[in-house]
Amino acid sequence: MKEDFYEILGISKGASAAEIKKAYRKKAIEFHPDKNPGDSKAEEMFKKAAEAYEVLSDPDKRAKYDQFGHAAFEGGAGFGGGGMNMDDIFSQFGDIFGSAFGGGFSGFGGFGGGGQRRVKGSNLRIRVKLTLEEVANGVEKKVKVRRKIQAAGVTYKTCPTCNGSGQVTKITNTILGRMQTATTCSTCGGAGQTIDKRPSGADAQGLKVEEETVSIKIPPGVEEGMQLKVTGKGNGAPGDGIPGDLLVAIETIEHATLKREGDNLHYDLYISFSEAVLGSSKEIDAVTGKVRIKLEPGIQSGKILRLRGKGISSINGYGSGDLLVHVNVWTPKELNREQKEFFERMQNDENFMPKPEKSDKSFFEKVKDMFS
Repeated sequence: MKEDFYEILGISKGASAAEIKKAYRKKAIEFHPDKNPGDSKAEEMFKKAAEAYEVLSDPDKRAKYDQFGHAAFEGGAGFGGGGMNMDDIFSQFGDIFGSAFGGGFSGFGGFGGGGQRRVKGSNLRIRVKLTLEEVANGVEKKVKVRRKIQAAGVTYKTCPTCNGSGQVTKITNTILGRMQTATTCSTCGGAGQTIDKRPSGADAQGLKVEEETVSIKIPPGVEEGMQLKVTGKGNGAPGDGIPGDLLVAIETIEHATLKREGDNLHYDLYISFSEAVLGSSKEIDAVTGKVRIKLEPGIQSGKILRLRGKGISSINGYGSGDLLVHVNVWTPKELNREQKEFFERMQNDENFMPKPEKSDKSFFEKVKDMFS
């Protein structure tokens, strides 16, 4: 089981954004590869701290984590905070270390002694529509994505403006003394490299658009509006930069007979007056296929039958919800003479008089049970 992100950073669940950043910086400096050369355990802790910070520093990701735990970002390599490597960490959070390591990172994540940052390509966003059955059981989707990649034959040279550092340093004299500031190089965009040879069909960054089939593993229990991330399947970056990510927004297709409520499903079953009196056997829809249920003689309209475990698998991995079958007795609106005479004779029959028992719950009790 994965460790709790709050515990990794040593903070409480109510920690502020500033406290989260401070805690991460402390952990990152403690376990930084430059301070712990060759220590695999320190490197693992360094990655865990970065993974925790990636999620908890983002308000949307933090809200999903607080609600669903690690399962909100699982279901395939590269979702959410998982699968981070040194390139990811230093490209996204390198500036959080400040001057703790003299501006350099011993070659990790594309940082050299001059503090060059590896440029990351832009993210791509797509929408994936899922049926209720796919939501319930999980699914692997293959989608075609048009993404930028480095063109074959492109070569780069060191940027003459920043000498490969990706940054331009400016020194200003102020009343407080000399102030040094560093900004991203406008010539190379922070890549530290510019185009040397550009093949036909490549853009100004040496990239070209190609269509690629990407496999996306979607875990059971995802919800409408939830966003998954496939690391490294966004647009590429020039030079030795790292690709962006593919962000996958989930859409669900409405089911013809089943309605979702959290992990539970609801099904409206309509039966005839005769079936209610005599009892019956009915086949109904479920996300696992058709299931048959038995209706006892004398079943009342409004009765709720609970089929345990026939709902949606929990995204947290805590089992599955239930399928709630709502029984509705259909009253005929038109009768022939024979049928009408029968019910007129039964109108005052004691057996047809309503006799609710204590075990027969009221409508409000049924609603309360349904939401409990």
